[in-house]
Amino acid sequence: MSTAERGAYGTRDSSETMALRVLDPGAFAVRRDAEPEEAAPAPARRPGRDRYLDLLRALALVRVVVYHNFGWTWLPIVFPSMGVMFALAGSLMVRSLNRPALSVIRGRLRRLLPPMWLFGAVVVPLMVLQGWRPDHLHPNWWWGDLAYWILPFSEPPFGPSLHTFGGHLPASWAEQICVPLWYLRAYLWYVVLSPLMLKALRRLPWVTLLVPLALAFVINSGLVDQTGRLMEAATDFTTFGSCWLLGMAHGEGLLRRIPQYVVPSLAPLVLMFGYWWLMRSPLENPRLGHDLEAVPVAQAVWSFGAVLLLLHLSPSWEQWPKPLERFNGVISLLNSRAVSVYLWHSFALVLTEPLIDLLWNSTFFYDHAQWLLVSQWTPLVVAVPLICLAILLFGWIEDVAAKRRPRLFPYPRRAKGRRRISQ
Repeated sequence: MSTAERGAYGTRDSSETMALRVLDPGAFAVRRDAEPEEAAPAPARRPGRDRYLDLLRALALVRVVVYHNFGWTWLPIVFPSMGVMFALAGSLMVRSLNRPALSVIRGRLRRLLPPMWLFGAVVVPLMVLQGWRPDHLHPNWWWGDLAYWILPFSEPPFGPSLHTFGGHLPASWAEQICVPLWYLRAYLWYVVLSPLMLKALRRLPWVTLLVPLALAFVINSGLVDQTGRLMEAATDFTTFGSCWLLGMAHGEGLLRRIPQYVVPSLAPLVLMFGYWWLMRSPLENPRLGHDLEAVPVAQAVWSFGAVLLLLHLSPSWEQWPKPLERFNGVISLLNSRAVSVYLWHSFALVLTEPLIDLLWNSTFFYDHAQWLLVSQWTPLVVAVPLICLAILLFGWIEDVAAKRRPRLFPYPRRAKGRRRISQ
């Protein structure tokens, strides 16, 4: 699944003013004999980071990792991560479109593509090493498909069945690793079309919001041939297009114009309809139950209703609420490395298999802890440090892409001398 996905805004603390009053009271003294003058307008303050949106992005990333590890089909219903991630990206995109559209698109692509190129620079040679030959795709113009590793307007090619590094990995290891690439494809299309989507949203807000949902019904009605690269992109675009537009409406302030009672009254009905559509769809795997991510129309409707509620709440925290302060480091790290975590988490999960196999060779684990080796939680526990290692090795590319000073592990540190106040 992100793409993922990303702006930062600075803020100035008023404590500087208080310190100046203490150090130099005369600087703020008003002469009694001076003629009153009209006060100069205060400089506009740039908005700080919206910690609520940071929290949503971090929860979305964690949910994606957990879902890909356990495969619990109820997780996308509890928290539709992909719809949330596209909505947050749409909100950030609309804030940037007060600048020339081409420069904004170029800037977004500059942030998105280098992490993907680094990912491809690792994955593609590994696939070739294990027997993949891109000329098997289309003997005459195979290089055309390879171009999608440079600009992913369609899903980059990979080997669905390869050698297994001496039997240590499943034959589908490349397919599992490349799962998140569809998100980059969809994100790229949204970015390119955002200027047109914003114009339509400003002119006909509700019609524009509902158009992707209507197209999702048409594409998945059975009347349209869904084979081919174009239809793959169209399916993803229509599934999450309304979520992206909701994010743009949030960034534009359009959602604040809706009466407060409308969204809490309407969104539950939308969710009920999405859940009903999911339950009426045929089961692909009766053992796993209904999977929201396997039913595009249900996912589109459910994600729309959930995102509508989450953005309606939108408390816009510039500072963390007290119960969440302790999670500031993890949430900030996930937001700083969102694309890297999304791209490399599947790689980390695939690598857990040979690492756990090594423990089976240990006499201690074989005799006393087989329950641990077969537990579904063990791959997740092993994958977390591997994801942190990926952040160390590859995360710096996000700083380079954003024209920031590269950092290996951007975990925020508490200022020196600052202690937690006990209550």
